[in-house]
Parts: sequence; structure tokens; C-alpha cells
Amino acid sequence: MVGAALRPSAPDVPPAGPDFHARTPPSASGTWAGPPPEHPPAPPSRAPARAGEPSGRPAPPRSVEIPRVGLDAPVVPVGVDRYGGAQVPADPGRAGWYRFGPAPGGRSGSAVLMGHVDSRSGDLGEFAALADVRAGDAVLVRRDGAPPVSYRVASRATVDKSELPASAFARSGPPVLTLITCAPPYDPDGGGYLRNLVVTAVPLPAEG
Repeated sequence: MVGAALRPSAPDVPPAGPDFHARTPPSASGTWAGPPPEHPPAPPSRAPARAGEPSGRPAPPRSVEIPRVGLDAPVVPVGVDRYGGAQVPADPGRAGWYRFGPAPGGRSGSAVLMGHVDSRSGDLGEFAALADVRAGDAVLVRRDGAPPVSYRVASRATVDKSELPASAFARSGPPVLTLITCAPPYDPDGGGYLRNLVVTAVPLPAEG
């Protein structure tokens, strides 16, 4: 479950914020459904071609790993759901890459990966491991048709769902990887998890 209710305030901010418990899907204990977007999603970012990326478009992520905490999740592209919020895979074992924003390995902006912390059955999701992440942890994103991208965790923060910063979905500025999941407290009568855990990682220089 992920939670947030972020209303875009500028053209370069995507429709966002999951409110993972406002509308519960059949296969998970919540959904990320923010308010209708004020701006349409941007097309997938297109960066100058790099080695392994003949099309000139950043390669899509295939998996994300944080070895120290045991996180190892396949990544699937996601878009906007029917409520206008960013989609999150129903399977808590998968992470969703917000494909209307930057991709991991891109030259600018925040590449966003989102995942459930648990399921309706109570099984923990892969992103539950984010609770144990600390600054300095290594993050590896494997990509289709391109070399993997290495990151180092720079910060983590827990914010109220309504206060997820717009910078989490920035399409410009320094390149970062942003990982988002739900965080306690959990209020079954108030919509479920009330906060988001946001982990920000910065890219390391490419080897070779």
C-alpha cells in the first residue's frame, strides 16, 4: 500500500499521489488514487542515446535491488489509473515505474518506483524492506537492453499522505531515484496507512 494525495501544482508535476485506501482494489489493501490531474501526463522522457540504448530513449527498468535489506523486486511500467492517480501494481511483490516521468538512468528528474508494503491478506510486500533502509545503502536498478544503474541512498523521510512533496515526481533537475511505499500509523477507519515512506537515492558514476 502506498498513500498520498498530491495535486499537481505545475506542468512538470505528474498526476500523483496515491491515496491507497480511498478505493480498495480486489487484490490489495489499498490503491494510489489521487485527485484528477490538472495537467496531462508528460510523454516518456527522451534523453540522448547512450551505449546500450540505440533508440535514444532511456531503457525501462526491469528490477530493483537493495541487497543490505533483502529487497529484490521485478519492476513493471505503470501509468495513471481511472481515478487520476499513479498506478501501483496489485501484486505486492512487484514495483511500478511511473512511465510518464523519467526512467532510472536518465539525465535529469526523479525516476519513481512505487510498491505496496503489504497485501490485503497481510503478506508483506517487497517494499516493506524500505523500512530498514538507511543512508549509504546501495541500490541497483537492472534495465532492459542497457547496463544496470547503481545508486546510493541519500535520504529517507516519512510524510503525511497529503504532504508528499511535488519534487518526488520532478521531471527536471538532478537525476535521482525515488522509492515510495506506505508507512504507519494504520487507521482502518480512516483510510488505512496515513503516511508515506519516501527514499531518495542518487546515481553513482557508471563503471568503465
